[in-house]
Amino acid sequence: MTSHATGTFDLDSWDAEKPFHEDIGTKQTRVRVGKTFHGDLVGTSVTELITVESVEGGPLAYVGIETVQGILHGREGTFVLQHSGGSDDGTPETQWLRWLIVSGSGTGELTGIRGEGRIVVGADGTHSWSLDYTLG
Repeated sequence: MTSHATGTFDLDSWDAEKPFHEDIGTKQTRVRVGKTFHGDLVGTSVTELITVESVEGGPLAYVGIETVQGILHGREGTFVLQHSGGSDDGTPETQWLRWLIVSGSGTGELTGIRGEGRIVVGADGTHSWSLDYTLG
């Protein structure tokens, strides 16, 4: 049976290193992000991202790995999310952000978790999330 979880998260830290690759029109940067989750998942995470931005500063794409520690619908443990996101033109209106739970990464009461989710960034900068998952 698939469960559905929703909530918001706060960006506690956004530590970007100096861009490691700059081409005509784009730059790639490594970023370390800290989050606090609220809602059906209560906990924290650390994410390692690789971002691609236009030289004008608009986000174009990112990939990443996020380690989440928390309580999801009353079950405590950890799991890893694989991120993928992008934007057609660097604006929030064309942005898409997707998660996949890495199979085999669940621990504690979240052992066997599988699923996928989405992140939505509101016009006011708030971050909401949804996650559809199963526990094996």
